[in-house]
Amino acid sequence: MLIHPQPDPIAFAIGPVQIHWYGLMYVVAFALFLILGRVRIRQPHIAAQGWKTDDLDDMLFYGMLGVIVGGRLGEVLFYQPAYFLENPLEIFMVWRGGMSFHGGFLGVLIAMALWARKRKRNLLDVYDFIAPMVPLGYAAGRLGNFINAELPGRLADPSLPWAMLWPGVEGLRHPSPLYQMLLDGIVVFLILWPYARKQRPRLAVGAMFTLLYGCARFTTEYFRVPDWETTVLGMPITSGQVLSLPMIVAALAMLAWAYRQPNGRPAHA
Repeated sequence: MLIHPQPDPIAFAIGPVQIHWYGLMYVVAFALFLILGRVRIRQPHIAAQGWKTDDLDDMLFYGMLGVIVGGRLGEVLFYQPAYFLENPLEIFMVWRGGMSFHGGFLGVLIAMALWARKRKRNLLDVYDFIAPMVPLGYAAGRLGNFINAELPGRLADPSLPWAMLWPGVEGLRHPSPLYQMLLDGIVVFLILWPYARKQRPRLAVGAMFTLLYGCARFTTEYFRVPDWETTVLGMPITSGQVLSLPMIVAALAMLAWAYRQPNGRPAHA
């Protein structure tokens, strides 16, 4: 049995300004994007498409807006619409946590579409380029959830060595944010990064990320207390699973399309 360490959510303060661990995890995520992006640009098949380090900085700005705006709106619309309708000012309190990956995912896609239009890039190439840089940033965000004692897991068997006493929740729990950090983030990265190191058909890398994340998230949802739950064909399904199923279906369709293209991936389009 473990006990949640309940660290102070404030990492440090500079005068009246308080820096929260949750916010720092976003800084870590964006830094990882830049570091991995510089490594990716040196890969021969990526360099052949004309990607430059200048693209990363500009893309990161758009991506940050997409993550923050989309992630927060996703939390509001997908998970807690009634609560935020009663407490609208809390929509802007992102430092307290409460960011939806699925909302952030859609936000980033919109932001990248705007960036691609500005730079006259094919959006599918942009998606392929950034996809392998996402999972570790996601893992950092889930670590932030754990530090904040958010997203408690379902009741765990007391014999489980890592069953955890969770603040404000009765019984021993699965540490679900750590499961999601490991499976949805780190394991997805360890599979996707080697796959993306080789030349693939256009959209294959982005589709593979979508498939891996969708399957991983569908699995880890079994260990997390759902925000809401419904029943499909007599089987319970959580909010996260409802949102992940379209990702899995779309990813399979995208992979099929990608590998059926006769001409592979042109350098530009």
